[in-house]
Amino acid sequence: MKSTNFFDSNPESRSDRLDLTIDVMRELSRARDPQAMYRVYARRMAEIFPTDRQISLSRRGLVPPAVRVTRFNLWQDHVNPWKEPERLPVLAGGILGKLVAEGKPGILNRLEVPDNDPAAPYLEGQRSLMALPLYEGGESVNMVVVTRSEPDAFTPDHLPELVWMSNLFGRATQAAVLSQKLHTANEQAQHELRQVAKLQQALLPTELPRVSTLDLSMYSRSTATAGGDFYDVIRLPRNRVGLLVADVCGHGASAAMLVAVLHSLVKTYTGPPFPPGHLLTYVNDHLTKMYTRSFGTFVTAVYAIYDPDRGTLSWSNAGHPPPRITRVADGSVEVLERKRSVPLGIVDGTEYPEDEVSLKPGDQVLLHTDGITDAKTADDESFGTERLDKMLGDCPSGAKGIIKRILDSLDRFTKGAPLGDDYTLIAMKFIRSKKKAGELSGEFRAVNGGQDM
Repeated sequence: MKSTNFFDSNPESRSDRLDLTIDVMRELSRARDPQAMYRVYARRMAEIFPTDRQISLSRRGLVPPAVRVTRFNLWQDHVNPWKEPERLPVLAGGILGKLVAEGKPGILNRLEVPDNDPAAPYLEGQRSLMALPLYEGGESVNMVVVTRSEPDAFTPDHLPELVWMSNLFGRATQAAVLSQKLHTANEQAQHELRQVAKLQQALLPTELPRVSTLDLSMYSRSTATAGGDFYDVIRLPRNRVGLLVADVCGHGASAAMLVAVLHSLVKTYTGPPFPPGHLLTYVNDHLTKMYTRSFGTFVTAVYAIYDPDRGTLSWSNAGHPPPRITRVADGSVEVLERKRSVPLGIVDGTEYPEDEVSLKPGDQVLLHTDGITDAKTADDESFGTERLDKMLGDCPSGAKGIIKRILDSLDRFTKGAPLGDDYTLIAMKFIRSKKKAGELSGEFRAVNGGQDM
């Protein structure tokens, strides 16, 4: 690029000055790291306004007139002042300390520095000095000092523009430093969330019991690294199987922590294995007394118990979306809305009544969290219960096929729009078998979030 006098105010030079400004701004915008930004700025300023020495100073954290030298163009080893401030020299006053303490722009065109001045090594042989204060919070915290070896080298004409340019760059570097800190903090937070997610995943069942009269499948997916959905399969006496689906209000680390608490409560429950309301009452009492009041949150849950000997499903509901049964006889969808109580962790002493329904071979049951029905398109249209029920009524396939069909339909409906909540599905189908009802016939791995169906 051709040489341009940036301070030439003649109309004929306006186009060249604009081109130079755009060129400098573009180069600065490509630098993401504050150190890289400074190197670009120092080099381009040396072209625009040549000087012999450039000294950056800061009084941050110091008692005036002490001042820290953060940059000096003659240093061979350039220290990062944001990351290694302890390596930077501190001057006990002197001419530079006085200038920074005063915090005013100024010019010294007959500069004389005593040999015993702390700044003497930085100003040796220099006869002209220009001070450019950098303001933060309304006060001059930093300062850029530029010098030349000849006297009377600076004129007041350039001072306003240089103060303006220096402060704009100072704000830009501060923004870059904050952005870098936020990026680092976000990376650390994401790392911690990934660790939490691994721990949370370890709490979920990876093997499901395969009962001879029950086709069972599960799927769970979190919108965040660590989510608030929880499910469990509990083996009970007399060949019964408990199916629990819960949804912690919220996302991220706090929700994952409460999921861990929920898991612990479920696993330490030693009360009567049925009816299902006993487990929910136990969990609710402990949550309200010890956890959710400090978290300011709650948990919805539905707990169902399948009895293969009697061919029944009993359930208890704590403010959760109700289970849905697709009847093999006519394809109708029955929503089990009876006996629905408040979520867990809200009212101490709440009792959760249960209800029971008979199953016939071929009947299908779905338990889910509201992340399915609340899923939205980019136009804010919800997937809804009507769409879910229609799909269940038209789906004669087994448990795994039910989940696959729901997920495929959900994907087509949202068209790639980001999901706003975690979602979990437990599907079961009551099947005929020549084996004794309730006999375990091996295990198979749960279909889990992120895996292919």
